[in-house]
Amino acid sequence: MTHASETTNATDDGDTNRATHAGRQPRGEAAHEGGPPRGELLSTAGLPSWLDPVVRAAQTVQPLQLSRFLPPESGAGRQSAVLILFGEGEKGPEILLMERAGSLRSHAGQPSFPGGALDPEDGDPQGEGPLRAALREAEEETGLDPRGVQLFAELPRLFIPVSDFVVTPVLGWWRTPTPVGVVDPNETARVFTVPVADLTDPANRATTVHPSGHRGPAFLVESALVWGFTAGVIDRILHFAGWERPWDRGRQVPLDWRA
Repeated sequence: MTHASETTNATDDGDTNRATHAGRQPRGEAAHEGGPPRGELLSTAGLPSWLDPVVRAAQTVQPLQLSRFLPPESGAGRQSAVLILFGEGEKGPEILLMERAGSLRSHAGQPSFPGGALDPEDGDPQGEGPLRAALREAEEETGLDPRGVQLFAELPRLFIPVSDFVVTPVLGWWRTPTPVGVVDPNETARVFTVPVADLTDPANRATTVHPSGHRGPAFLVESALVWGFTAGVIDRILHFAGWERPWDRGRQVPLDWRA
């Protein structure tokens, strides 16, 4: 799920509030802000040690440290979820992404996390609904077997004004990888993984400017320009996990960039 003018815009000094606030329970398998426990579907047991910084970041990061676009206080917006799936590949840790079909009426050709709107059968949007939706959408879009995925955390809900989506980013560990690929070519052009090492490589980093004037991070990886909501969330994960390397924030690439 990647959209045109939805890039996150957290400030670089957002980690000044990184520590857990007094009286605030961390998000995780036993607690979740704004909803009941997720114990049945969330677990950090047995995760590889390299994911420890991501787990800690997910437990303490505040919404405004991720994006200036937060869900409306009125409760409006279409509830949705994306799966941020970490696995291990030939180059080490990696993240699963997909590219939307070029024939789609909106956001054609944009790389994104697997995800989409909650269905009634997913359950309570304030409970386990986003977790179930993230797995269901990932299975429908990439063909992965959800039984091989261990969900371990959620990030705070964010808002995409252009599409009115309230998005819950769900973090998962690809404990037992299974084949993935395009399920419906009318919706998805390709499914691919990106090594975290490539995402942190300063040579692959840049910024993009939407016609609206909004500026946000971008990644030039796997013959794709990752931008918008997806790039913004990846940027914040790298930052708060301590994986970010210094990069040229003055480097700008056009949205019609092609490898």
